[in-house]
Amino acid sequence: MFQVLRFSLILGLISLYSAAQSARQPNTAPQPASSQAKSATEVPASGNDGVISTPSLLEQAQLFYRRGDFDSALAKYQGILKDHPQSPDAYAGMVQVYLKQKRVEEAAKTSEQGMAQTNSPRLRVARAEVWFRQGRIYEAEKEWVDIINSGSPEARAYLGLARVRDALMMYKTAKKLLDRAHELDSSDPDIEEEWVGTLSRAERIKYLETALGGQNNWDASEREDTASYLEYLKERAKQKVSPCRLVSTVSATETPLVPLLSDPQHLRGYGLAVFLNGHKSSIMLDTGASGILVKRGIAEHAGISKITATKVSGIGKKGRRNAYVGVADSIKIGELEFRDCPIEVMESRSVVGEDGLVGADVFEDFLVDIDFPNEKLKLQQLPPRPGEAEQKIALKSEEDDSDRDEDMANSDAKQSDAKSAEARNQPSPYSGPQDRYIAPEMQSYTRIFRFGHQLLIPTSIGKVREKLFVLDTGSLTNFISPAAAREVTKVHGDSDTVVEGISGRVDKVFSANKAVLTFGHLRQENQDMTAFDTKPISDDVGTEISGFLGFTTLRFLDIKIDYRDALVDFQYKPRPWDR
Repeated sequence: MFQVLRFSLILGLISLYSAAQSARQPNTAPQPASSQAKSATEVPASGNDGVISTPSLLEQAQLFYRRGDFDSALAKYQGILKDHPQSPDAYAGMVQVYLKQKRVEEAAKTSEQGMAQTNSPRLRVARAEVWFRQGRIYEAEKEWVDIINSGSPEARAYLGLARVRDALMMYKTAKKLLDRAHELDSSDPDIEEEWVGTLSRAERIKYLETALGGQNNWDASEREDTASYLEYLKERAKQKVSPCRLVSTVSATETPLVPLLSDPQHLRGYGLAVFLNGHKSSIMLDTGASGILVKRGIAEHAGISKITATKVSGIGKKGRRNAYVGVADSIKIGELEFRDCPIEVMESRSVVGEDGLVGADVFEDFLVDIDFPNEKLKLQQLPPRPGEAEQKIALKSEEDDSDRDEDMANSDAKQSDAKSAEARNQPSPYSGPQDRYIAPEMQSYTRIFRFGHQLLIPTSIGKVREKLFVLDTGSLTNFISPAAAREVTKVHGDSDTVVEGISGRVDKVFSANKAVLTFGHLRQENQDMTAFDTKPISDDVGTEISGFLGFTTLRFLDIKIDYRDALVDFQYKPRPWDR
């Protein structure tokens, strides 16, 4: 039977998250315009004695890498191996180039070839980078920890470990690791990519202005996103409006989930009643999306004007779609009202057949309880960390426009001014980024990985190694990658099924035979699953995505999400009419 499976996953290009990621892309200090046209072999190096020397092949390869000329960098590294077949620098460099080119299999093969030649810490770091991209996060973590504990000053080991800690919401620890990586090698563009994201808002704007006028290894889409993001930041600064904030007096709410039907007999998902500037819309609640995205008609009706152009992207072969960023004076959801919050608007007439999407991550300051069987969304305050003062609650639709650390520091300063001299001498235990806190009542929750807005659930498929599946209430059904499915069952082409997303239809769709999924404390047997290549998604996220837990499975669950601490709890609840 021919069927259309609508798939609303938005890959980090919804809201301003993608722009922030682009803002943190690899870079080095911009070069004068007159030198940008020179090749690596034409750039001389000057020693302390003033004598001009030609850069070594390794220096040339590194320079090509930093400029984004990955093919030339690869050729230089291969040339080094001809004369020095055991060079760990050449092998590690090739691995990094392959990963930049999204050629994961070649990167894995090269790392193993190099390890057969030398057990260098530098090459071990590169191999762990491959493991991280393959979704073998804990294996990569152990390798980086071992290298650091051995005393080897490998900057990229600190970078890799910082990425793991970041995915576990260990922000304070990740910041220390990034600072150490930057201290060891500030010229590494990948270290710079992550480190810039820790700067204050003003520093970041200044950096972006300089970086856009210089050289880096951004691709065209990354440069476009960065320019849009910078334009947005400057425009917001001109308006001198406050950051998105909660203005209602309540700090918790319960609101009905609105059934969304594909036809009178079939439920395709649940949405929320969202009031944009007083105008009501039913927008799909989507844990696979980020921020708030609406179609143009909804935005125009609500009087939301364009601030800057942007692009959105997701599943499908049509690539990035035109959109723009606007600001809603008021957003009301249940009893909560937020002010001055940006949203994204698609130029097209619909968003995968919907009026819009609201990513559950906008509620990350709350404990998000999506009770599908009882058709309710409950937002509650998160358990405070020991000794933590009351925290400001905001709708997380513009995290990258406001500097979290700077805002917290300013807030601390204002509070401190109002305190007595004795109180001012007491240090604030929560200034700056913090590590996750698992409250006693949450010890049974499942520890997950969070990459931006994506919640990655460790999921077993049969008896093979755990894979990472996206928690995606906007996906109609479960999906699996053909590569993951082939480890446990047979896979064959399926021309009768269509998978659609923000970027149109998926090119090739497959069907996988029986697969048993185990996640959280639950186990589900799937007689057959739709499969498609998830590599573009994995490349975007930075680690291997092997599938999606979709609505047909999640609709029977009460799902509690703690975005702050990367925790999820799944409870099976029979629907009221099934009891």
